[in-house]
Amino acid sequence: MNTVKTVRELRAAVARARREGKQIALVPTMGNLHSGHAALVTTAAQQADFVVASIFVNPLQFGANEDLDTYPRTLAADQEKLLQAGCHLLFAPTVEEMYPNGMTGLTRVTAAQLSNELCGSRRPGHFDGVTTVVSKLFNMVQPDLAIFGQKDYQQLAVIRAMVQELNMPVQIISEPTVRAEDGLALSSRNGYLSEEQRALAPALYQHLKAMSQAITAGERNYGALINQHVEQIQALGFRPDYLEVRHALTLLPAQTSDRDLVILVAAFLGNTRLIDNVHLNLDSGL
Repeated sequence: MNTVKTVRELRAAVARARREGKQIALVPTMGNLHSGHAALVTTAAQQADFVVASIFVNPLQFGANEDLDTYPRTLAADQEKLLQAGCHLLFAPTVEEMYPNGMTGLTRVTAAQLSNELCGSRRPGHFDGVTTVVSKLFNMVQPDLAIFGQKDYQQLAVIRAMVQELNMPVQIISEPTVRAEDGLALSSRNGYLSEEQRALAPALYQHLKAMSQAITAGERNYGALINQHVEQIQALGFRPDYLEVRHALTLLPAQTSDRDLVILVAAFLGNTRLIDNVHLNLDSGL
């Protein structure tokens, strides 16, 4: 696996692979990789001939009081994980390489409707940062396909909308959430949890599963169901940011007639913001 830091080197390496008739896959990340990221790369290697991963802690998607400065940078360990997972090329640019004209007045890409819901309303500008950097990466690499995890469900929906609406020739493939043995969704931010918080954190997923089971069994009073579980989560020591039942495609509040649903949660445990979701299709039983 080669590591490059400039757009020029990236494009040259990808061009060589394409001249050899290889299909190109892209896995964008912010580094501090775990088994969930490795699963994205493994899937990419199964779907394409040449896998490009990026590691870039993107300032545009962090708010003023968020953890940009303290976000873990673990390049050497990440390189080893990527190599083992089947990555061929790592793009690890600086902020100056990604935004050579600075970030003030920068041209941005916005997926307005989906970006204003859920995490978007709690983290203003976050998804503009995501769509802008992902569109830049798509332009730099011009991949045939790109892999994103389902743990960041809203992010996946926003990127799919961007690709569809802007006619980008990239196939978006989603990878199921990778979880620890106790059910906690793997996340780079789990490392912020204390030992006591880490033991408590899987309860968030247990509540999502309980809500899913209730809906599958026929519960349609989503407001009452949400309130019940918000109270229970709060009693455990979480500070819920939101807990919602939404239509899986539009992310609009679920109607009783909707069959394709997603339950999404964001909650603070101490200073760490955890997100998770459960997708359920009432017609398929999934």
